[in-house]
Amino acid sequence: MDKTFKALIEGLHPTFERLLAMESVFEPPLDMPKRGVYLFSENGAHLYVGRSNTMRKRYKQHTNRGSPHNQASFAYKLACEKCNIPSPTYKKGDGQSERLKNPILAAEFFKAKERVLAMDYRYVEEADPTRQSMLEAYACIALETPYNNFENH
Repeated sequence: MDKTFKALIEGLHPTFERLLAMESVFEPPLDMPKRGVYLFSENGAHLYVGRSNTMRKRYKQHTNRGSPHNQASFAYKLACEKCNIPSPTYKKGDGQSERLKNPILAAEFFKAKERVLAMDYRYVEEADPTRQSMLEAYACIALETPYNNFENH
């Protein structure tokens, strides 16, 4: 294994442990780090990991009642699951915007944003973009978060 990559991987676990050890919050403080990795959990179950260079803003996008599907992606996934709707194919007429014209899915999407707002929220600072990306993947794999995937579309 490449020694630089190995050092990067081996250095992720202490930061991951800080993420898990953080006392959860329901509203990010004004002085939170700008860049890092965050975790949404509910009733002790870790559900979704994300990363951002504007974490406070990103939290608001996930939880704001008016956020569209492309900003509240976790809530959109929750709503689709509730409505038993598979992932979009991104073919004309089967994208997320088109699907949200369904009033049942739109109502569930609104409820899902409220649900995400009530979840435990933890975060850890990670400014380096490579480490941030690797830490997100590490946390997703280690925690087996059910709403993360790394599929391309």
